[in-house]
Amino acid sequence: MSQSTQNIYGGQAVIEGVMFAGRHANVTAVRRKNNEIIFYEVPRTTKPWIQKLKKIPLLRGVVAILESSAKGSQHLNFSMESYAEDELDEAKDGDKPSATKEKSGWSLSMIVGVAIAGILSFVFGKLIFTLVPALIEQLLFEQAFENIIVHNLIEGFIKILLLLSYLYFISLTPIIKRLFQYHGAEHKVISAYEAGAELTVSNVQRFTRLHYRCGSSFIVFSVLVGVIVYSFFHWDSLWERIYLRILLLPVVLGASYEALRFTNALRDLPVLRFLGYPGLWLQKLTTKEPTDEQVAVSIASFNRMLELDGQVAKTQA
Repeated sequence: MSQSTQNIYGGQAVIEGVMFAGRHANVTAVRRKNNEIIFYEVPRTTKPWIQKLKKIPLLRGVVAILESSAKGSQHLNFSMESYAEDELDEAKDGDKPSATKEKSGWSLSMIVGVAIAGILSFVFGKLIFTLVPALIEQLLFEQAFENIIVHNLIEGFIKILLLLSYLYFISLTPIIKRLFQYHGAEHKVISAYEAGAELTVSNVQRFTRLHYRCGSSFIVFSVLVGVIVYSFFHWDSLWERIYLRILLLPVVLGASYEALRFTNALRDLPVLRFLGYPGLWLQKLTTKEPTDEQVAVSIASFNRMLELDGQVAKTQA
């Protein structure tokens, strides 16, 4: 099957599982501590006016990000609740460690830790990446030169440095490492599907854990595009500088989304595929090589999503 005849799919890693978004349904597969794989299936219902917004360049990126965040949180909550139930069941059975518990490595406190990490990530992204780089650059280089483009380039460099440091240190924790492994499993399944390979564990494991359409790539593009967009606006004070960045955030997000789509379309052209390299480099931090069991969960999620999409397509035919 050629890529041109395929639908474009995406997903995200959740606690001990993977979510995939189809045309008609979003499906999450989670491996419980008894090794059972359970599913959470949510039909995709998009209002007509939202569908129209998704066809407008720049604006469609902002809509897609908001929609993805809202729906993704549902599936993340499902995975958290599933493991919280497992922890409660084990607590009732006593304090003896089980083989599945040691194999999984998850505990109720770790699940709470993931929730806190999610909240901190949101605060870190919205506040730290907006305020700190601009503040540092302003304090260190305000009087060094007047060229606004140079100021923005330095600010962008500081943002990337903070981002890489943050991702590196959280990736050292067992909790985030396991999430990043499922992230890698998600990418491998999508890559295998787009290559037309049969979705078996051995086949999928042969593919790279890096993918051009990843949200990690989007983060890099948002920094680079921000440098360009902010260069068209002048500020006279630190507060005006921060205000402009918050005001222009939808523009940066929309333009970054378009840039990501563009580089993905060019990834098969040897001369131009380098445009997506910065995002792929970042994914070396945000993804890890998955185990066969993690890949199996990802395959189960993707196959169930395709099955539901097929059922809906038949009823609409």
